[in-house]
Amino acid sequence: MGTLFGRIQISILIILLMGLCSNCVQNSSSIHSLLRSMGLPAGLVPKQAKSYTLAQNGRLEVYLDAPCMAKYENRVIFDTVFSANLSYGSLIGVEGMSQEELFLWLPVKDIIVNYPTSGVILIDIGVAHKQLSLSLFEDPPDCNPQVTLRNPLRRQRGFESLR
Repeated sequence: MGTLFGRIQISILIILLMGLCSNCVQNSSSIHSLLRSMGLPAGLVPKQAKSYTLAQNGRLEVYLDAPCMAKYENRVIFDTVFSANLSYGSLIGVEGMSQEELFLWLPVKDIIVNYPTSGVILIDIGVAHKQLSLSLFEDPPDCNPQVTLRNPLRRQRGFESLR
């Protein structure tokens, strides 16, 4: 009798856990549809996105096999995990995405589409707000693996690696 009760408890626990996560994990083919349904262009995420999670609080995490570089108006680097708070028309608190400005790589902070009919997307890179054409982001870009810009050895050893 004790083992039957234990099995029932485990079954209920499994069902509850499955219910909590049933909307969390999605496949990469629908991340672009998700973005469109939230008033954002599908091309904000590269074709190579393999999966994503969307938490109930709106935290979106997109997973890539490796860091990669895409080209919009400027070059953009995506880390292996790209994340942000997703709400209608915006990705706020972006992490894992950097944009090249002149010769500097600056982290993207926010991505906002205030009025989809305006044809403009706002990219906040901290020191500036860039207004770009939404048409640059219509289609998901190819994202090429990059290893030369992010050398983990340099990050670990700091200035010693520059000698």
